[in-house]
Amino acid sequence: MSRRSWPFLLGGLLVALVLAGVVSNYASSHPDGLDSSLLKGCTVNADDEITGGSCPAQQARDHELADSPLADYGVRGVGNDFLSTGLSGVLGVLLTFTVGGGLFWLARRRNPAGTTSTGAGTTISTGPAHTATTGTTGAAGGTTASRPTGDR
Repeated sequence: MSRRSWPFLLGGLLVALVLAGVVSNYASSHPDGLDSSLLKGCTVNADDEITGGSCPAQQARDHELADSPLADYGVRGVGNDFLSTGLSGVLGVLLTFTVGGGLFWLARRRNPAGTTSTGAGTTISTGPAHTATTGTTGAAGGTTASRPTGDR
């Protein structure tokens, strides 16, 4: 990764952390489209509890991981709802960033066999036809100049 990429990457991470840690607390508490469509036919009170009628939401059960540490958009054991939601978002961003970064690290472009990188953007490659290729690495990763080194 080039040095110019780090500020962009860290800036994006900072924005994601602020959005997840602070702004997520101001998201709508009203049900989304799926939740509201499952409640059609039922009457609900102010706490969104079903008080009557017949709807698919009455057959809903808790998820198997409903008692996990990060269930229900919060961190179990943290009493302050604002802090719990923000911490849950920050942990989710960091986990996603770590897993994604690890996958990108595993899939990164490596130098093919017989190619040596000098570290300054110059690649020197010697192939079976005794051709040395030198030049600066272009945007697409190829070299920009080559010369044969056969019989001189």
